Amino acid sequence: MDCILETKKLTKEFKGFVAVDQVDLRVKRGSIHALIGPNGAGKTTCFNLLTKFLTPTSGQILLDGQDITDLAPAQIARMGVIRSFQISAVFPHLTVLENVRVALQRQLSNSFHFWKSERSLHNLNARAIELLAAVDLEPMAALTAVELSYGRKRALEIATTLAMEPKLMLLDEPTQGMGLEDVDRIRQLIKKVAANRTVLMVEHNMSVVSSIADTITVLQRGATLAEGTYAEVSKDPAVMEAYMGSADAELKGAH
Repeated sequence: MDCILETKKLTKEFKGFVAVDQVDLRVKRGSIHALIGPNGAGKTTCFNLLTKFLTPTSGQILLDGQDITDLAPAQIARMGVIRSFQISAVFPHLTVLENVRVALQRQLSNSFHFWKSERSLHNLNARAIELLAAVDLEPMAALTAVELSYGRKRALEIATTLAMEPKLMLLDEPTQGMGLEDVDRIRQLIKKVAANRTVLMVEHNMSVVSSIADTITVLQRGATLAEGTYAEVSKDPAVMEAYMGSADAELKGAH
């Protein structure tokens, strides 16, 4: 299997509490891989380890076979591991187009050009419009970001993430707090942008996970409980037991 990201016995302890417990994760290139689990399962901590916002207590993280365990967050980002919704900057009083253009500047060797005339940045407009078209925001290019609905802001954040040319996109709860219409829009958007990329996502909405994830890893108390397709993990007795109550009903309701 061609893995873009692999962890080996990835572990994080906080003063004796084991938040992530020897997790072996293998994310296949070109796939959508979902990380799920009950509250407190260690999903966000795992994401923080992968993007180096936290340092592992032990274990290894490999990107394209290269050990990145000891690298800094900025180095990881430059290698193409981009975490959306956490580090994507959406400036509320810039236009939708300007937001994407700022993200595109990060790809230039001389970085941000806030002191240059706006005209000098117009050569980035064509690419910015392409990215907005990819997330169905091209008609809203002239609006300020503050005018967008919550779901459209999330779409803009995906566009700014795409501007960073990600090799691996990490989406942290992309549909959290959304109504049904926005959830469906973001679900379709993730599937669209993942067509030629790799996506690793933490997501609570089982209808989203069941409809777009190729592989699902279930965490419980920081350790891997099960892994496989949605059909496989949703029938796993250990997973069903972990999702007792409302979460169990949510799992069953997504069939």
